Amino acid sequence: MASHRRPVRGHTQWRRFTAILLPSLALVAVLLVLTAQSLLAVSFSISGTPFVVTARELKGQGFEQFGVLDRSVLRVLPGHTNQIILTANAIRSATLTDLCQSVSIGGLSLRITAGDAGTPVRATNLIVDADRLSGNARFTHINIGQDASTLTEVPGVRGPAGDFAQQAATVTITHLFQHAFATTAGTFTLPDLHLGFGRACR
Repeated sequence: MASHRRPVRGHTQWRRFTAILLPSLALVAVLLVLTAQSLLAVSFSISGTPFVVTARELKGQGFEQFGVLDRSVLRVLPGHTNQIILTANAIRSATLTDLCQSVSIGGLSLRITAGDAGTPVRATNLIVDADRLSGNARFTHINIGQDASTLTEVPGVRGPAGDFAQQAATVTITHLFQHAFATTAGTFTLPDLHLGFGRACR
């Protein structure tokens, strides 16, 4: 005689569900807190439009540099993909004198200046993704060739394991020039800020 089994109704194992959910919520909360405190570099899709950053002098405490692969919504160069290899230049705490930033918009240069009236620009957890950087640089306690995943000078900012990187306790760059595609910072204080169309920064 065939036995008849009751159909099993779907139900939730609340203890198991809670055991899975709580750690996930905790992780999300930690990530939100870390992001709010700028301990994590926030990823975003770059526009693919480069901009120029110059400063008479940059002084930084805690410096890291490693390679990154950024993605643009559009192709950065004709015939290429929407990916571009850049260097991430991270500084834990930075001051910049005579800061100038310019970007080309419709054939005109939108120009921002700050820190040129005696009070420097200040930034924390500053990260600039650039393909060109020049100036007169001085580093202290520098490690060249360190594994990018072991960097320690900027909290929460590290590169992929096995990648080439360098870090230093301090960095000073005079006549700074950067050809950049993205910038993030925990705080960015710009005294004597001026924005308008004019000549590009040099």
